[in-house]
Amino acid sequence: MTTETSLTEKTDRKKTVVYRGGPSDAVYAFGLFGAWIYYFTHAATFWDVVLGFFKGLFWPGFLVYELLRFLGG
Repeated sequence: MTTETSLTEKTDRKKTVVYRGGPSDAVYAFGLFGAWIYYFTHAATFWDVVLGFFKGLFWPGFLVYELLRFLGG
């Protein structure tokens, strides 16, 4: 008797990956929608809306950059 599984048994198993978002996903989503609402309501032209869309996606990067710039100097 062996405790090792055969090669066919190893390949027959399917790996399932389950992604479970944590509270940080909800915080990011609230920030994303809040940023979009802010940028869209302050947009004067179509290109301001397009720029606001991308700013809303990358708002954490802007936030960290400005925070580090403020703290650094």
